[in-house]
Amino acid sequence: MSNALSVLRVFALILLIFSGTMLLPLAVAWINQDGAQHAYDDGIIVSLASGALLWFATRRHREELKVRDGFLLVVLVWAGLPAFATVPLLVYFWPRLSFTDAYFEAVSGLTTTGATVLEGLDALPYSINLWRAELVWLGGMGLIVLAVAILPLLGVGGRQIFKAEAPGPMKDAKLTPRMAETAKGLWLVYFLISAACLPALAWAGMGWGDALIHTFTVMGLGGFSSHDASFGFFDSATVEAVTIFFMTLAGMNFATHFLALRNRSFSPYRFEPEVRWFLFVMYASVLGIAWYLWEMRVYPDFWTALRYSAFNVVSIATTTGYANTDYNLWPIFAPLWMLFLCSFTTCSGSTGGGIKMVRAILLYKQVHRELLRAMHPNAVHQTKLGAEMVENKIVFAVLAFGFIYMVSIVSMTLMLSASGLDIVTAFSAVVACINNTGPGLNQVGPATTFAVLSDFQTWVCSFAMLLGRLEIFTLLVVLTPAFWRK
Repeated sequence: MSNALSVLRVFALILLIFSGTMLLPLAVAWINQDGAQHAYDDGIIVSLASGALLWFATRRHREELKVRDGFLLVVLVWAGLPAFATVPLLVYFWPRLSFTDAYFEAVSGLTTTGATVLEGLDALPYSINLWRAELVWLGGMGLIVLAVAILPLLGVGGRQIFKAEAPGPMKDAKLTPRMAETAKGLWLVYFLISAACLPALAWAGMGWGDALIHTFTVMGLGGFSSHDASFGFFDSATVEAVTIFFMTLAGMNFATHFLALRNRSFSPYRFEPEVRWFLFVMYASVLGIAWYLWEMRVYPDFWTALRYSAFNVVSIATTTGYANTDYNLWPIFAPLWMLFLCSFTTCSGSTGGGIKMVRAILLYKQVHRELLRAMHPNAVHQTKLGAEMVENKIVFAVLAFGFIYMVSIVSMTLMLSASGLDIVTAFSAVVACINNTGPGLNQVGPATTFAVLSDFQTWVCSFAMLLGRLEIFTLLVVLTPAFWRK
């Protein structure tokens, strides 16, 4: 019981920090006098009061957090913070927006999914769109990692928390001796690339307001936009090219960016097998789909097909979810291939979703090893990732992850199908949510929103987003009865 109270104490501190993130849209709302000021006033009051009361009730509990506590805290943060992030949305849109839809929107932001239930984005106050985008940016690297950098100052250790939150199977790798320094390093790189993205988008032709919103959502790889038409609103090849570049950077491992910055060398990119496969698979798909669209006479020439293929394929493959056209109208092979890419293309340690490229590589190598073993039963075949030998326990963990990933998709697709959705909408909605991608196909395609879903369907998709953001096992572990036994 005391450890649970210690977890709640840390959650209270994180909630207090989170309340401060509403100051930015509040300041913008006051400057613009856009009519949303009271929404952030209420949001800050509710978050501050709840965090303060929870901290006061648990302030004496300072026990060291164990691994089990780390899992519980991560789930509490990612499932609990969206409930407080909904307050500005509920207050501003009251009574048009239900708690179910507001929670879906907040979860979509913090999990960097980018699926939305809101329409008429162009007419919304700027501060509301900014708040949605800020949620994506904060969720991109993870508020929990930020907390690891700050909470040691408050007497809270962070190693176990970071291990439960860190993406990818190689969770024990250290970048710096102390986890707090690691978190600060990752956030520094994240901030520096964001700081470069903002003026680049403004130079490409966006206004500074749009550039800030889309910087947040590009870096978090969550496709919230301030326009219903997404990037179709800008209709600019230059804006799209700049966005493609930064989506590519955000789809890479930020630990690799960190090492490249620290060493002042591009060698970490050259020797990282994930990066090579990430770039090859994604850009080969860009060329392949461009050729396919041209052959199918969707566009009159190859270069036009290449422009639309490049932006939309990179957007979906990196699980960003922007669109500059309604690709739902393309021949079905192209959007299905894009959904397939979002399942695995991004690198571990990036802000993207899916099973990550490192797991896909290991799954391929394991299949290849089994084929060799079938032909040469007595031979010894070791699995390598680059120059490193991969232990069998990691391979087995990846196989288990792949299995539960497929079971999760099938189970939730059947649930949505049983609730009345057609199979394409149901399947694409689950794939888009569990991979934190955003738009799906048919009724939840890039030209529509998730507002067409019933409350039950919306909660299934919210669960899928949390499941994907926490890489399945982190959430499922907390839901098992064994976790709660002493």
